[in-house]
Amino acid sequence: MSKLKNQRETTSENNMSDKLNKEKAIELARIQIEKDFGKGSLIKMGESPVGRGIESISSGSILLDEAIGVGGYPKGRVVEIFGPESSGKTTLTLQAIAEVQRGGGIAAFIDAEHALDPAYARALGVNVDELWLSQPDTGEQALEIAEYLIRSGGVDLIVVDSVAALTPQAEIDGEMGDAHIGLQARLMSKALRKITGILSKSNSCMMFINQIRMRIGVMFGSPETTTGGNALKFYSSLRIEVRKIDQVTGNSSDDVIGNKIRVKIVKNKLAPPFRKVELVIYFGKGISREASILDASVKYGLIQKTGSWYSMRNDKLGQGRESVINYLTKEKEIANELESRLRKIIFENFTEDSFDVEELKVEQAKEN
Repeated sequence: MSKLKNQRETTSENNMSDKLNKEKAIELARIQIEKDFGKGSLIKMGESPVGRGIESISSGSILLDEAIGVGGYPKGRVVEIFGPESSGKTTLTLQAIAEVQRGGGIAAFIDAEHALDPAYARALGVNVDELWLSQPDTGEQALEIAEYLIRSGGVDLIVVDSVAALTPQAEIDGEMGDAHIGLQARLMSKALRKITGILSKSNSCMMFINQIRMRIGVMFGSPETTTGGNALKFYSSLRIEVRKIDQVTGNSSDDVIGNKIRVKIVKNKLAPPFRKVELVIYFGKGISREASILDASVKYGLIQKTGSWYSMRNDKLGQGRESVINYLTKEKEIANELESRLRKIIFENFTEDSFDVEELKVEQAKEN
């Protein structure tokens, strides 16, 4: 037994000695690396901003924030939003811009399509007077402007609308019938190689809107693909597919007041992918925040649904989904309180009982 104990002690001492030698070696390497490449070139992950978790920008919908997994669009990363025409891609980015501005941040919109509607942006809550806008002539110009903005470190969110409209200079200078194979893909690949590193350091979020094309001759699998080559697929930390699935009608079936869309997280480097969520976009108003709050509240038991009636404890909110959405739209304080508690439950693993509407109104009256 004594011999075995001595062997274990010797092995432990040897392991400690090896560890100390390795630590000395890596420290010498770190000193040389910092001498050659500058201070901070090699640090432990716990000491770097990367180790402190991911900051995020809310999408404007509690359901989409939950599906993304980190509370919204990640800062310091590339995000791609793609889908068919009129599916709500630009609406999602404008809602994100509005959320950034509400939080005191700065946003920029690179409008390569030259199609941004300021009236619609204003209706979605965007402060168009404070939104930085660029309408570049070429794809190179658009991406260089984006690089300058990122390097400045002063912009929280940059939106590029869209990848398909980033036309290379050579294509603009050439004739209509000229073949320019792979020009846009090479442009995107080169730009993303430069942008991703500085994006992380500046803690900005860069969102690309992309369009769908059909591949000819595909017999098996989906024939759909996105424009701009494959580089964006690799460099994106988050890829979001948006599709229109239904119409939202008003008092009659002919009175279409919005669209119901399905959002799918196709790629996610920050949380489990392939989550799906259904959102409502009202024409001229954007994503219904209250509809998302209602659906999430039912999911997590803050609001109870019995048949077509919705209630919180013994307080009935209304009959029918649209009437309760209208109620939450009018009662901003209750909607805000619901969202606050939902964020605690979803993102902080916080659990508490459903709250009483009348109790909340009494608390607000006391504060006023």
